[in-house]
Amino acid sequence: MTESQFLAATWTLLFWLTQLAFMSRALLRRHRDPASRFAWAVVIAVLPVLGILAYLLLGETNIGRRRVSIVRKVLAQLPDMTAVADSSAETIQPDIPTSYAHLFQVGHSVNGFQPVGGNQARLMPDSNSTIESMVADIDAATEHVHLIFYIWLPDNNGLKIVGALKRAATRGVACRAMADGLGSRTMIASKHWRDMRDAGVRVATALPIGNPLLRMLRGRIDLRNHRKIVVIDSRITYCGSQNCADPEFHVKAKYAPWVDAMIRFVGPIAWQNQHLFVSDWMAQVDEDIVGYLRQALPHGQPGLTAQVIGTGPTARYSAMPEVFESLMFAARRELFITTPYYVPDEAMQAALCASARRGVATTVIFPARNDSWIVGAASRSYYADLLAAGVRIFEYQGGLLHTKSLTLDGEITLIGSANMDRRSFELNYENNILFHDPVLTAELRQRQDAYLARSHPMTSEMVARWPIGRRLFNNTVAMLGPVL
Repeated sequence: MTESQFLAATWTLLFWLTQLAFMSRALLRRHRDPASRFAWAVVIAVLPVLGILAYLLLGETNIGRRRVSIVRKVLAQLPDMTAVADSSAETIQPDIPTSYAHLFQVGHSVNGFQPVGGNQARLMPDSNSTIESMVADIDAATEHVHLIFYIWLPDNNGLKIVGALKRAATRGVACRAMADGLGSRTMIASKHWRDMRDAGVRVATALPIGNPLLRMLRGRIDLRNHRKIVVIDSRITYCGSQNCADPEFHVKAKYAPWVDAMIRFVGPIAWQNQHLFVSDWMAQVDEDIVGYLRQALPHGQPGLTAQVIGTGPTARYSAMPEVFESLMFAARRELFITTPYYVPDEAMQAALCASARRGVATTVIFPARNDSWIVGAASRSYYADLLAAGVRIFEYQGGLLHTKSLTLDGEITLIGSANMDRRSFELNYENNILFHDPVLTAELRQRQDAYLARSHPMTSEMVARWPIGRRLFNNTVAMLGPVL
């Protein structure tokens, strides 16, 4: 064997060993369902170079060892969730029927938050009204304003919040504003961000990208903070799907308007959203604000029972899908869901089909036009099986239905930032609120009916008539779900 042949054989062997090592890593990776492990092994085997590069970039939910260490250190500093609540105050005792207690137990297993009563809540009429309400609350703040948005645009609504924060900071209110480094990059790079800082608002970038090449070495660049949290004076909080932007959403105007739902809560539940904010802030900023979590909860009026569920790459694995699936299995009469993005794992798809098969009136509304053509195609690959099981599917025609809502038997509601897709399950930091209240659930159910009135039904016959090329494309994209 010549020297060149020996070198070629050596490099070939090293490459095969590298390929085998990455295939083994994919198969041995924790927290991966079998389909995902198999898919990655096939990709690495069939496309060795591209497959290995893709696995390095997308194969693992890696937010970086340094950030994981910081998050764990921050969480260790935070006070015990149950110790802060004044358990002797009757107004915050949860009022949950026994038949639903297990749902809140699932939520408790995620963050340790107990369901708390004594909350007042109001479903906001529309996106613009939500911003106006936030501005009014910020203008009335006396102690602090804390907020996080995934997307914060320098448009009409975005600048209204900027102005309110500047006014609050000028009069001595402690204002802290955080925005995601990718979703809010336009705002963060604008003069408005600098103006807020100059006015006394503490600003921070969640998961900053910096140099993309160096960022990829520290962890996945597409792990994002997708939360939408506003907390004012530890008493008022907002939760829902809306980003800080105009519904016309000019950066993606052809899909507009963005149709969202937000609920304004007043009461002890604000402390749980405060907990999420404090943990996010201290993981990014060298500032100890744990004191906000040591304040006694104000005694509210008798009201609804609610619980915050915050998930993400540093939270318990599979938390968000377990919440969704538990709600689906709990339904006895009606299950109504709106979500813009549907790329489920096998367990969630099975749970949704099982709901309809046992006689529960199961309805899902998706947007007819999705701003992500990949997710739109993947979502439609599941239509045939859902329809065959008896799930009613509708596609919303009046813009991009961005509301993430679930109502259950007219009594339970889940609302927040989490989509029913693998990105929300494994990659994004999300925040939702689960609550029990027949009155507010009925109001949200009416909002879902309003969406339904602007939607077209999908049938098995319609799906069967799709061209074979379209079905092949949809199924191929969906097949990549475990990989992406």
